[in-house]
Amino acid sequence: MAAAAVALERMEAGARLPDALVQVLDQWALPTDSHAPVRDMAYSSVRRLGTARAILTQLAQRPIAAPLAAILHTALVQLLDPVRPLAIIVDQAVAAVRGTARNPRQAASEAGFANAILRRFLRERETCLTALQQASAARQTDPDWPSWWVAELRKDHPGHWPEVLGVGTQTPPLTLRVDCSQTTPAAYLGVLAAHGIAAVQVGPQAIRLERGCPVAMIPGFDQGLVSVQDAGAQLAAPLLGVESGHRVLDACAAPGGKTVHLLELFEAGRTEVELVALDVDEQRLQRVRDNVERSGFALVGAERLGTPQVARKRRSTAVPVRMLTADAMHPESWWDGRAFDRILLDAPCTASGIVRRHPEIRWLRRRGDLATLAATQRGLLDALWPLLAPGGRLLYVTCSIFRTENEAVVGAFVDATADCRRLALHWSFTPADAPESVAQLLPVASPTRDHDGFFYALLERDFAIPRVQKTLCAPVVDRTFAGAGAGMLGLD
Repeated sequence: MAAAAVALERMEAGARLPDALVQVLDQWALPTDSHAPVRDMAYSSVRRLGTARAILTQLAQRPIAAPLAAILHTALVQLLDPVRPLAIIVDQAVAAVRGTARNPRQAASEAGFANAILRRFLRERETCLTALQQASAARQTDPDWPSWWVAELRKDHPGHWPEVLGVGTQTPPLTLRVDCSQTTPAAYLGVLAAHGIAAVQVGPQAIRLERGCPVAMIPGFDQGLVSVQDAGAQLAAPLLGVESGHRVLDACAAPGGKTVHLLELFEAGRTEVELVALDVDEQRLQRVRDNVERSGFALVGAERLGTPQVARKRRSTAVPVRMLTADAMHPESWWDGRAFDRILLDAPCTASGIVRRHPEIRWLRRRGDLATLAATQRGLLDALWPLLAPGGRLLYVTCSIFRTENEAVVGAFVDATADCRRLALHWSFTPADAPESVAQLLPVASPTRDHDGFFYALLERDFAIPRVQKTLCAPVVDRTFAGAGAGMLGLD
């Protein structure tokens, strides 16, 4: 509990929770079997941090130092949804306070205070929680979310914001993407069943495990048979609509899930293409390399700006892949002048759509980040659009649910760009589903459909049709994307 509280305290000071946990687990040298409980307590504390803060404010009559407050927040969250006897949780919290105090006097004082606060909460639990619920209902907000975040959701999604918040508080599932160039989802479900792992299909290539587990325990993971990727993120590669002979840019490629998915689709369809994977961060690009290599696509040579790395598949076809550490915002520093037929722009964003996986996002982001990120997103569109060939298409993707980063950015770009038109997207989430419109995907967590929040917009560069005529004579394209078990893709 003390280790989890330290990670929580560091997150509140501005650190990403995964980074804080790595530091804490390394410094504390805890046994390996303690790592999972520490992570569970830390993530639970971040998800319910607002409620814990509000309760502590009700119960305490004085300011509380950050280390002690972090332990009390952690303990209060454990008491909200107990998995152990309440008395044991209180005793462990008191022991954590004693063990982290600087001297015996502080230990005695703070341990007594913590014991009194936590036992008072047990006595007044219903009163505290009822008061919080009434206040939240009156203000149409939620204590576990920043007020500006809830206000944006209410404005952008007035009919769905409570459900979106509800999904965001849940523990995320472990979802896999099956490499359909090697097997099928049905066959892989059989492999999982043979290993005693319960799972269900939640997308054309998406398999959700009923219980999470280390990737080392997932059959075929080390061989690239499956990759970890949310079902919503799995739409990006097939929606790009790559055809044989295309030159493709995967801008902002890290950590590589979409890059590998593109390679798998090329493998399944025996598609001859050229792929360039770009990221501004060398360390993040290394994650792309790791994912590509794990999936069986060999990399050759070293990659630096100006010396493109070439990767070639060691499977059936040879698809050249260039990896560049460079800034997509400044193509003059890396572009060779050859146009791309397809560009996948997974733009930097608030990551508000994946907050159930990264619950600290809600506390680390600020309202002002929306405008800053929107400017970056528009800058990337402006920079990459000239690299697109006539008739080429750019797929704009974010893992955000805020309109400022999505419809507002794309709408303004289309309005200001004479040779750009937006194509409608449709997708079948399961083979039995009818195609549905795809733009803003809100987070969903149901037995048969489970994905994070994403935004997709497909933009086509059009030199032939005058802008005033675009909406009058735009052709209709209806296509099935055949390959790697993809869903139905309809463009019009």
